[in-house]
Amino acid sequence: QIAVRACFLGFAFGCGLLLSTGRSAWRHFGWYMCSLSLFHYSEYLVTAINNPRSLSLDSFLLNHSFEYNLAALSSWVEFTLEKLLFPELKQITWLSTVGLLMVIFGDCLRKAAMLTAGSNFNHIVQNEKSDTHTLVTSGVYGWFRHPSYVGWFYWSIGTQVLLCNPICVVGYALASWRFFRERIEEEEITLIHFFGEEYLEYKRKVPSGLPFIRGVKVEL
Repeated sequence: QIAVRACFLGFAFGCGLLLSTGRSAWRHFGWYMCSLSLFHYSEYLVTAINNPRSLSLDSFLLNHSFEYNLAALSSWVEFTLEKLLFPELKQITWLSTVGLLMVIFGDCLRKAAMLTAGSNFNHIVQNEKSDTHTLVTSGVYGWFRHPSYVGWFYWSIGTQVLLCNPICVVGYALASWRFFRERIEEEEITLIHFFGEEYLEYKRKVPSGLPFIRGVKVEL
């Protein structure tokens, strides 16, 4: 099953590359296909390098959630319909380039966070502290408390800017912001439980990295 998923992502990347390098009107969608397939494949690859004990079929994040799959499907539908009705909207190369840069920045930031955290990184929020758990505050964690979420946030919005999907740009921004706000609060409760005052001091010094998200409130 791992090989099947890897081959599928490789095939999607290859198709995207062909669309990207040709003169097809679907060139920007080719950029999107390359970005999407590379994101999911690298999630598995970096986890295999970083934390092989947590590696599983779910590490590809292809089955992240029903909502995630629905969002992807919605973006494809919007792109196709708008391409048929307003083809000039999908030919704004400078805007698609901005989206591509957002995608590259977001994915690089997320992978840098995963590599910096090492075995401390896990796709699933941990409720029990293991002997190897340490509080990572160096590298990109010195910029943001949650760099992997910041990266994913801008990556997801960037995919829709790349596709020139105005409806999904707004929808992705709102849905991603709400998801990460809840996820960060849940995770920080656990981190405070794990590391106590050490994490609270870190929380005071370093921002979450996401707009208008401060994390869990601590009553003093």
